[in-house]
Amino acid sequence: MSVLVDRAVAVDPAGPSRGRHRTAEGVKGVVLQVLPPLLVGVAGLSAWEAVVTLGRVAPFVLPAPSAIWEQFTRSLDTIIKTGLASGTNALAGLVLGVTVALLAAMAAARFRFLAEVSVPIAAAVNALPIIALAPILNTMFSATSNIPRRLVVAIVVFFPVYINTLRGLREVDPIHRELMDSYAASGWSFTRLVRLPGALPFVFTGIRQASSLAVIAAVVSEYFGGLQDGLGSRITSAAANTAYPRAWAFVLGACVLGLVFYLIALLLERLATPWRSR
Repeated sequence: MSVLVDRAVAVDPAGPSRGRHRTAEGVKGVVLQVLPPLLVGVAGLSAWEAVVTLGRVAPFVLPAPSAIWEQFTRSLDTIIKTGLASGTNALAGLVLGVTVALLAAMAAARFRFLAEVSVPIAAAVNALPIIALAPILNTMFSATSNIPRRLVVAIVVFFPVYINTLRGLREVDPIHRELMDSYAASGWSFTRLVRLPGALPFVFTGIRQASSLAVIAAVVSEYFGGLQDGLGSRITSAAANTAYPRAWAFVLGACVLGLVFYLIALLLERLATPWRSR
């Protein structure tokens, strides 16, 4: 065993030191990525606390971060419960919107006239404000249904996923196209084997954008009636009762929920496209 180790070291005597050097570089890279935003966040919160405390800003204008955190910890059980309700609606709408967007993008990439017709329509739908869309959908379904909120989320997330996927499906290497033509591949085979794998980075760019939008749409749609079981309804209720630190605590819960969705989308992207992280 010692002979084998000695031979390995003799072949590459700098191997262990090179490995330690790479580990040190990896740790340094992580620190450089995490430390700057962390310092900016701490500085921002400190400035916020100082402005509210020293400037004696009224809590209905802007509560102090310490007051918001106190309400957040005190209402943590309720925030988790309502966050699960909002998160379920956001996830259902996100899955629906992404599925429809992928199918529509594949059809538009296959038939050019569909792209020419669908892109302006998708842009028009994207311009619809949630404040106008949510009440209309709420009147179409029962007051105890979550379908309106999930439809709002699906409509909001459709556009970024559709546009990014369509762009990725269109950017095909001419060499790959000629190769598939030489094999007389069908349109579906060409899409499945060439277009979709090449479009994955664009698809996940749209999904990352849509993940945060899904939470925003789910929370905002709760402002306009329906079941009072989500973060949005608790924000409006707390604000109506002038409990502004508690309202901001539920806003903080919505921010955490959006961050969780974004991180999950980022993790799925790393798993689906491992070659991009090398």
